[in-house]
Amino acid sequence: MKKMGRSHQAFFRICATDKRAPRDGRVLEELGTYDPRVQETDARAILKKERVDYWLSVGAQPSENVAVLIKKYGTNGTHVAAQEAALTRLAAPKAVPDPGTPASLPKPKKSKEEIAAEQAAAAAQADAPAPEGVETTPAEA
Repeated sequence: MKKMGRSHQAFFRICATDKRAPRDGRVLEELGTYDPRVQETDARAILKKERVDYWLSVGAQPSENVAVLIKKYGTNGTHVAAQEAALTRLAAPKAVPDPGTPASLPKPKKSKEEIAAEQAAAAAQADAPAPEGVETTPAEA
């Protein structure tokens, strides 16, 4: 497995390499990918099954982690049907839920006529005399 990506967002390429080559060094052939950040667990590993079978037939020795992936998702793997279903689900369009009504709506804009009418009503109310028996302070008048 050849580690790729960036810090905390790694993914891996499953490769056939020479035993003497470094982990992320020169490869003979890339045989698939493994992305641990994919939500569907069974869709994380994608293998070129024919090429994996070829390299195993000529004596390649997979690492422990790659051996598990080959057992699950290789030819005659135990999770091949689940992988196909997961890939189908990922390829399907995402369903966006209806947002519903907003919690608060913006106030509708008032026309100039409505604003003028409100100002006139406020001015008329301020000019009106106070009812009898009610004391008013200079701030209220």
